[in-house]
Amino acid sequence: MLLAEIVETSREVAATASRTGKVAALARLFSGTAPDEAPVVITYLAGRLPQRRLGVGWRTLADRPPPVTAPRLTVGAVDAALTRVAAVAGKGAGAERSRLMGALLAEATEEEQDFLVRLIGGELRQGALDAFSVEGLAAASGAAPEDVRRAVMLGGSLGAVARALLAGGEDALAEFGLRVGRPVLPMLAQSAKDLDAALDRLGPSVIEEKLDGIRVQVHRDGEDVRIWTRTLDEITDRLPEVRAAALELATDSAVLDGEVIALDEAGRPRPFQETAGRVGSLRGTLPLSPVFFDLLAVGGRELLGLPIEERHAELARLAPGPRQVRRLLATEPGDPATRRAAREFGEETLARGQEGLMVKALGTPYSAGRRGSSWLKVKPVHTLDLVVLAAEWGHGRRTGRLSNLHLGARAEDGSFTMLGKTFKGLTDALLAWQTERLGRLAVEDDGFTVRVRPELVVEVAFDGVQTSTRYPGGVTLRFARVVRYREDKTPDQADSVAAVRALLPGGEG
Repeated sequence: MLLAEIVETSREVAATASRTGKVAALARLFSGTAPDEAPVVITYLAGRLPQRRLGVGWRTLADRPPPVTAPRLTVGAVDAALTRVAAVAGKGAGAERSRLMGALLAEATEEEQDFLVRLIGGELRQGALDAFSVEGLAAASGAAPEDVRRAVMLGGSLGAVARALLAGGEDALAEFGLRVGRPVLPMLAQSAKDLDAALDRLGPSVIEEKLDGIRVQVHRDGEDVRIWTRTLDEITDRLPEVRAAALELATDSAVLDGEVIALDEAGRPRPFQETAGRVGSLRGTLPLSPVFFDLLAVGGRELLGLPIEERHAELARLAPGPRQVRRLLATEPGDPATRRAAREFGEETLARGQEGLMVKALGTPYSAGRRGSSWLKVKPVHTLDLVVLAAEWGHGRRTGRLSNLHLGARAEDGSFTMLGKTFKGLTDALLAWQTERLGRLAVEDDGFTVRVRPELVVEVAFDGVQTSTRYPGGVTLRFARVVRYREDKTPDQADSVAAVRALLPGGEG
């Protein structure tokens, strides 16, 4: 397939606000896509790169060679070229990346150059989200959209599902079920203003401690144990403690959802950065404690569709008490005694050093890959996971460092909408780190503001949400301050504009 076909579809998708129109354009493209090309095609349309990071700065992308007049670049040739760029390392790496990028752009038309520069720079905003691609694939193959969507959730990769679907038709979707050894996208939670609001929304619920750790998905098959992060990066070799815990289970086959957390001598959580640093190191020495809060499969039996209370009962049968998250049943949330018990549980959780509560509606299944309304997180201080869109050069003692952050939330079309700025909560160490990290993501520097590729997620605390005509989303955060960077999360896992608006006082959103 020629790259020009993706460029044309991208332009067509961006030009229409109609969901039907977007899906039809994608279906036409997928109908002519070879199965082995499908993962790359879908990744490009979503504004991502299979290689994730190339180490190419905006200056390299700004220096374009003369374009060719007729399209000749194939998708395979572009992917191979970018793979070579990503592999460059060592002395002279910058110059070699520039040379390789120049050679690639010299083979592209002007429109293809523009597409590639925006794709590599993280600025591709045509609204071709994965949801549209799912429907486009369904239309191109004759499969039911809900079947394609379920296969993606359980298969963990839209590209893998697309390859199989285009090669084997809708019958190929049968291979994408929950399987030990193949991670699934985790279920995510929405936010609630407080515990009472969460119980009012959900009714009969289970209330759990919200641990200040790193999300993990653990698969055990006999003596073989494999571990993935929430972004489906495998980290098995880094977590021998988790492997040992999985081998303690009263079964030889299971898929579990949970967290790993570093605890001090008193059993209280150590700072999140210490846990994250230990998980990110191949030779870390800080002990980690795994805690499980859900069971997705056991003994070859899938549990996703079972009510949460049945999954919890199975987990309790398999795992020793210290390996289970602490929880409280609230079967009658309208009862004053139940509310008192819930508040006491929340106070005790905070006193133990945990970051808040999870409230989960009884009777609900596990919705892999979705931010379901049946799971709500409650924190004593509101926090959001936002994406850094830009940063301003500091002054005074912050001269020479990137300081004031421009914060964005996910919009419906997959772009990011700015909600405001903050320079609060930044220690000297964090300022130095973000200056170096954002410098590698920079796409433009006018001497005052550095625009960056929207790849870095930061957790921000705030005192409230208010309407605003200053920012395009119509809302902004009051007294926002940085809590920590979340490199364990990807931009598509950041909070949405809709979720922020839902926090407006009196339901203004």
